[in-house]
Amino acid sequence: MIKATCKKYILNFKQASGTSRGVLKTKETWFLLLEKDSKQGFGECGLFRGLSADDRVDYEDKLQWLCNNINLDLNVLLEELIEFPSIQFGLETALQSLRNTMPFEIFPSEFTTKEAPIPINGLIWMGSESFMKQQIKDKIDAGFTCIKMKIGAIDFQTEVNLLKSIRKQFSSKDIELRVDANGAFTKEDAFEKLKVLSDLDLHSIEQPIKQGQIEDMAQLCEVTPLPIALDEELIGVFSRTDKVKLLQTIKPQYIILKPSLVGGFQGSDLWIDIAEKHNIGWWITSALESNIGLNAIAQYTYVKQNPLPQGLGTGGLFTNNFESPLEVEHGSLKYNLKLNWNFNI
Repeated sequence: MIKATCKKYILNFKQASGTSRGVLKTKETWFLLLEKDSKQGFGECGLFRGLSADDRVDYEDKLQWLCNNINLDLNVLLEELIEFPSIQFGLETALQSLRNTMPFEIFPSEFTTKEAPIPINGLIWMGSESFMKQQIKDKIDAGFTCIKMKIGAIDFQTEVNLLKSIRKQFSSKDIELRVDANGAFTKEDAFEKLKVLSDLDLHSIEQPIKQGQIEDMAQLCEVTPLPIALDEELIGVFSRTDKVKLLQTIKPQYIILKPSLVGGFQGSDLWIDIAEKHNIGWWITSALESNIGLNAIAQYTYVKQNPLPQGLGTGGLFTNNFESPLEVEHGSLKYNLKLNWNFNI
C-alpha cells in the first residue's frame, strides 16, 4: 500500500518578474510525497494562481482527497482529477518517481544517463527598456540561439525597437526570436501589430489576444502574417471532444503545452496527438515550477524528441529552489551527472 502526504511550499523570486498580468514576487506550489516499502516518490503540483484552471477554493480539499485515495487505479484518479491538471501532473510524476530505481529519474533516457542536451529558448522578462536590453545581451552572451521576449507590458513601439536592435545585429539564421503577448493585444489592434512584428522575421507569437475569444482568434490565425501559438487558450479545455473542436475551429500554427496547466503527461500526449493529426506544430514549456517539476517536464520533453527549442525554465529564478543536476549550458538544458539533488522540505 502507498502512503501519500502533501506539503505546501512558497517559492521566492530572486527578482520580481514582470508579466502582462502583473509582477510576481512569490509562487505557491505543492509537493506530493509517496512512500511504499521504504521507497519514496516525489511530484510537484504546480498550481499557478490566476492562471491555472484549478485555482479554486477546493484545491487543498482535492489534494487531501488524493492522499486519502492514492491506492485507487491511476485512470480512476486521473478522471476524478480532470479539472485539477496541476494535481494530475504531480500525481503522474510522483508515481513514476516511486516506480523507478532513482526517485528523480522520471523518464529514463540519454538526458539523464548521458547528459544529452535539450535546446531551449532564453526568456526575456518584462521590465524597463534598460532591464530588457541587459537580459537580451546576457542571453546572447550565454549562447542562446532562440530568444523569447514577453511583450505587452510597456509601450509597444519600445518593444518593437528592442526587437529591431536584435535584428540589426543578428539575422533569423543566427537568432530565432519568439514573442509572448500573454493576451495583451485587443482584437481591434492585433492584426496591425502582427503586421509590424512580422517585418522583424519572428518565429511566432504566443497568445496575441486574451483566451476565450474563439472566433476572433480563428479569424486572426486565418489571416496572420506571423505564426500564432496558442498557450492560455488550452487551459480549462478538458475533454478530447472539446480539444478537437478548439483546434479545428481556431486552426493555430502552433500550440504550447505546459503539463502543469493542461493535464500532466497524459493531457499533453492527448493535445500532441490531436495537433499532429491537424498538422499543427507544438512545443513544451514549464510554468515556473521548482526544479522538481522542471526535472519531470524536461525528462518528458526529451523523450518526445521535438527538434524545436523548448520553453523550459532554468531553475534559476528562485532564491529557495532545490539544488539539482539541471543546468543551462550554451542555450541548452542538461542534466549534469556530477551534481546531486538536495530536496528537503
